[in-house]
Amino acid sequence: MNIQVEDWNGVTVIPLEGRLDGNNASVAEGVFLQQLAEGKQRFLFDFSELQYISSAGLRVILVAAKKLRASKGRLICACLAEQVYDVFEMSGFTTILEMAATKEEALEKLEAGA
Repeated sequence: MNIQVEDWNGVTVIPLEGRLDGNNASVAEGVFLQQLAEGKQRFLFDFSELQYISSAGLRVILVAAKKLRASKGRLICACLAEQVYDVFEMSGFTTILEMAATKEEALEKLEAGA
């Protein structure tokens, strides 16, 4: 998994693509932890190109959410495909994480601080 992190007005956008599973979850987690170590506090996980997420992938998202809550940061998950959204819903993630239908909606929320 090749992750090209982007910065949008102080929001760190992490686009995830393909499959987020046991084979590459550590790569995604490493990218997030590196950005957090650099002092980034506002994150948008862009799922628009992600077709599949396993329990290992969900763990990466949960670790990110917990670390950001502890540091008063913020995470929004955006653009989930139906299959990925269904996994989030079944695991209860849609009730504990901030979600947005589009990348633009997520960026607006993060930039507004709301």
